[in-house]
Amino acid sequence: MDEMKLKEYASLIAVQGLNVQKGQVVVINAPVEAKVLVREVARAAFEQCEAGDVIVRYKDLEVERERILHADRQAFEKVPAYESQFFNETAEKGACYLSITGADPDVMNGVDMKRSVEYAGRLRMATKYYQNKLERMESSWCVAACPTMGWAEKVYPELSGHEALERLWNAVFEACRVEPGKTRENWQEHNRSFEKHVELLNALDIEYLHYKNGAGTDLNVPLVRDYRFAGGSSTLRNEKGTVYFPNIPTEEVFSAPDKYGASGRLHATMPLIYNGSVIDDFWFEFRDGKVVDFDAGTGKEVLEALLGSDKNARYLGEVALVPVDSPISDMHTLFYNTLFDENASCHFALGTAYLECKEGGMELAGDQLDEAGLNESRIHVDFMVGSPDLRITAHCADGRDVEVFKDGNWTGLFC
Repeated sequence: MDEMKLKEYASLIAVQGLNVQKGQVVVINAPVEAKVLVREVARAAFEQCEAGDVIVRYKDLEVERERILHADRQAFEKVPAYESQFFNETAEKGACYLSITGADPDVMNGVDMKRSVEYAGRLRMATKYYQNKLERMESSWCVAACPTMGWAEKVYPELSGHEALERLWNAVFEACRVEPGKTRENWQEHNRSFEKHVELLNALDIEYLHYKNGAGTDLNVPLVRDYRFAGGSSTLRNEKGTVYFPNIPTEEVFSAPDKYGASGRLHATMPLIYNGSVIDDFWFEFRDGKVVDFDAGTGKEVLEALLGSDKNARYLGEVALVPVDSPISDMHTLFYNTLFDENASCHFALGTAYLECKEGGMELAGDQLDEAGLNESRIHVDFMVGSPDLRITAHCADGRDVEVFKDGNWTGLFC
């Protein structure tokens, strides 16, 4: 890959993605194949941001596959104290967190993922202090990607290994607006476009959104009362008001659906990669906000386990708008990676809602969240529903119907 762009990309992640502060601890979770990016991010965090420390936690999904297949069941039934303590204690000390994706999308083919999905839910509950820090915007976090051979060969099967890897690196740099000497400026300009869409959507006073396309989607989605759309950068609730980008790349503006409101049929238009497993050709039927029926052509057992993660896993937590003419979509490439595919397509998420998407949401907890219509769950899993014929209409409190998307893109009001 282009070494200069790699360094620029790593700097983007450390300086604008995480916005690492002087003396701060940086925690990086990454697949072992991502070490080339991990090293550059660590270097940028130390040299450009004066980080106090960088802690790297590598995961080998080939080993994890063997573990799921052969380890004692007890290994998945309880979260070790050292695991939960690591996240909770680093969060208490004000750490920031980087998750790097990029593992082979097919690594878990043929593996029963039920106990892994269940363990992920237990880990989320055991690290509630850490989760609250992220959800209440008291700790910065960022998700970014590192091309790996397995991922590249899945995306570009017509190319040989290193040719595929080189092409994927170029695609990642392009999607992330990496341009030596101009990357920071590119992201500042990009953020201004989010501010425009957020302001327009928040001014509409939307009661519900209606989605319809030829794939079979016909869904009404009420938003929570006093909803707020967000997108691009986020701001920590600290004295400095530290600005960071949770996703690199990002093209979405998003809000919170009313937990008990969604009604109708919703069809996914892209595969979902979850914990190394592929779920494809799937749909949900919603009634009073809850998934009451579903099916999948591939990975139904994984989807079933996902929906059974907890009592609220069958409810929506996020609605996100992305035009089909976004830079990632314009590549006409299925990336088999949620971070990229969700930024090429409108999407929803099952599970936990973002508290920033309701006025005063950060001050709510427990039963107050449910009363406000904000879903709380062990999971937050995005799935894509955008298409070139998608139409989204906003029904507003004053009785107006405003066309937000037509033919998969923003309408004139939002352009």
